[in-house]
Amino acid sequence: QVQLVESGGGLVQPGDSLRLSCAVSGGTFSQYTTGWFRQAPGKEREFVATIRSRSSGGRTYYADSLKDRFTISRENAKNTVYLQMNSVKPEDTAVYYCAAGAGIILSSTRDPAAYQHWGQGTQVTVSS
Repeated sequence: QVQLVESGGGLVQPGDSLRLSCAVSGGTFSQYTTGWFRQAPGKEREFVATIRSRSSGGRTYYADSLKDRFTISRENAKNTVYLQMNSVKPEDTAVYYCAAGAGIILSSTRDPAAYQHWGQGTQVTVSS
C-alpha cells in the first residue's frame, strides 16, 4: 500500500520561504510521477507543480503563476519529493497535498484525477 506523508507546513509571513516534504512509501518511487496540489477554502484543488518519473524523463512542470517562486524536486534515495516555496504571499494560503501516480501521460500531468495516491495534506498559512 502506497502512503504519502507531507510535512513542513505552518504559519509564515509574506516574503518568507518554506519547504514542504513528502515521504513516499510502499511503492517503487522512481516509477511515480509526483506532484503538489493545493486547495484554499471554498476553492477547487489546483495544480502547483509536478516532476515526472525517472523513466519518463524527470522533467518538471509548474502552474504558470507559480513557476518563478516555487521549485519541485525529488530525492530518489530518500523516496521524498520537495516543494520549495519562496517569496510566499497571502494568496498561497492553502492545504498543500502531495500526490503520486504511475503511468500518467504527459497531457494529464496537471489533472489531479490522474494521480492514484494522495497524502493527507499540510496547511500553509501566509499572514503578517
